[in-house]
Amino acid sequence: MSQKGPDPICDFHLTVVIYQQSMRAVSTANSLAERAYDEIRRMIIRLDLAPGDVVKEAELQATLDMSRTPIREALQRLARDHFVTVIPRRGMFVSAIEFDELAMLYETRAIMEPYAARLATKRGTQADWDEMAEVLAETELPGKQPHELLDLDRQCHEIIWRASGNRFLTNTLDTLYAQSDRLWHMYLADVHDMGHAVDEHAAIHDALQSGDAETVASLLEGHVNSFDAQVRDAVTSRLTAPLS
Repeated sequence: MSQKGPDPICDFHLTVVIYQQSMRAVSTANSLAERAYDEIRRMIIRLDLAPGDVVKEAELQATLDMSRTPIREALQRLARDHFVTVIPRRGMFVSAIEFDELAMLYETRAIMEPYAARLATKRGTQADWDEMAEVLAETELPGKQPHELLDLDRQCHEIIWRASGNRFLTNTLDTLYAQSDRLWHMYLADVHDMGHAVDEHAAIHDALQSGDAETVASLLEGHVNSFDAQVRDAVTSRLTAPLS
């Protein structure tokens, strides 16, 4: 009695099942690392982990209820993005932002944000601008705290980045904005005018909706430079203040 050979159809289906399972496992691991990155970066931005603090993997595992692997992957990415610094034989520390780096941060944003806005003017849809209008309406609700207005400011920027249709530009601006966000938290007591900063988005929204790319770019450059000036003033005041 002859034996049947391998069934190519069954083998193919088995290969597909194994591939799908492996892809789900990879996706789960990636999503955990992404969540770890977001949570740790938020802790750094909000100064729960302040500049110079030692970053301890074991404490992060306990705080985030995650295993070592996603935490380590997140920290490696945070090191690439300059949120943490690894010093051989000493450990990992939350990176500082030096005064001379402020100029580099904001001059880069002042170039890239208007460029993203020009692309968004061409590629964005009415759904994007409707979403932005909803965010702006939320900024007008009474009792909004400064940190809440900053979150809404970020949402406006994120809509523009997404509408630009360039993921490389979006990823870079996301990192730059996060560093700006950290500076705002560092000098929260000195930078008061978040309401005005958010109000500037109303004019930006109108220009986006009308398709006026140059006006959008000019307004966004002014928006970034205005925030830069406020932070610089705050830093200067802090550095020149007499010791108490």
